[in-house]
Amino acid sequence: MKEIRGGITAPLGFLAAGIHAGIKKASVPDLALVVSVQEGPIAGVFTKNRVAAAPVLLDRLHLRRGIGRAIIMNSGNANACTGARGLTDAEEMAGLVAGRVGTAPHCVFVGSTGVIGQPLPMACIRRGVPTLVKRLRRGGGAEAARAILTTDTRAKQVAVRTRIAGRIVTVGGMAKGSGMIHPDMATMLAYLTTDAAIKQRTLQQALLAAIARSFNCISIDGDTSTNDTVLCLANGMAGTPVLRAGSPEFALFQRLMDHACLSLAMQICRDGEGVTKVVEVMITGARTQAHARLVAKTVATSNLVKTALFGEDANWGRIMAAIGRSGVPVDPNRINLTFDGIPIVKDGTSLGPMAERRIARIVRRKEFTVTADLGQGQATARLWTTDLSYEYVKINATYRS
Repeated sequence: MKEIRGGITAPLGFLAAGIHAGIKKASVPDLALVVSVQEGPIAGVFTKNRVAAAPVLLDRLHLRRGIGRAIIMNSGNANACTGARGLTDAEEMAGLVAGRVGTAPHCVFVGSTGVIGQPLPMACIRRGVPTLVKRLRRGGGAEAARAILTTDTRAKQVAVRTRIAGRIVTVGGMAKGSGMIHPDMATMLAYLTTDAAIKQRTLQQALLAAIARSFNCISIDGDTSTNDTVLCLANGMAGTPVLRAGSPEFALFQRLMDHACLSLAMQICRDGEGVTKVVEVMITGARTQAHARLVAKTVATSNLVKTALFGEDANWGRIMAAIGRSGVPVDPNRINLTFDGIPIVKDGTSLGPMAERRIARIVRRKEFTVTADLGQGQATARLWTTDLSYEYVKINATYRS
């Protein structure tokens, strides 16, 4: 497996573009398009938030057919809480692209991100789509990745390839996400492409598995969005036999998907709003994986833990407290706690000032791992969390202005 350049257009047969259409006040890219030269299966995962944006509602309907050709995305406006007009506008966006690229509207998927509650400036989009289509090119992935950003400070792209059944297969992708990031949903906007030959059901299986190990394992602020979407479009142009679930070839493809999704997820963590630390929370020795994941989630989303990380305070007691309130029955006298492998708690008790001085040096690092062994079984789970800083509050206190 090898990481390469090219992002979402690295797989064969994909084109992309990004332009400033006037949705945002600033003269920055705000409208993006990704197109495959031929239709193919598409997989998707969406927000679990019951207040779902119009593009999510439309994409869920389109996904029932399981065929895709293009994805149009805008930033600067979420098209959420916009009622019947919002759905009509999302449908029009799909129709505008369908007419220009020669496909059915149900083969066009829509993504939006930005401020909630404002109608889309459709005049800007109507003017922008023809330009967007004309700019489509193999090298357009980078500008498309920039056009979907909101509070992000940098574009997030990935491309990885390997040989499967004698053919080179590539997975490419791009994502946006900086705030409103939390497990158990899609967690942001992310778009993946692949030239593998695969059926829709198998592609959906691969995407779900990859998300479970990546996007659903990061937390920045504990909030979930109205617009969270992950889509993966395949076109079969690598020339492989159709990949079958459970085969060695599918296992190789799953590795590509896992790698691409985890890379994008970690890029989101590292670009989180106001983030200065990215910390892996590893839970071991749990009775069940569900228990391990619940403890990891409780630690990773604790505001007290996150603020201690920002202050570079080796306050391991906050981690112990979070474990204790997770709802999982634990025996505090069996818990062991380490920072980057350095023990600080053994059998529920501090190892003393010297150990604390050692972990005080570790928490000054940009990235490190906290491991809690519950001493109850063999199950494990891991999540990545970030610190909670003054800058996060500042960004979100002034988001709409």
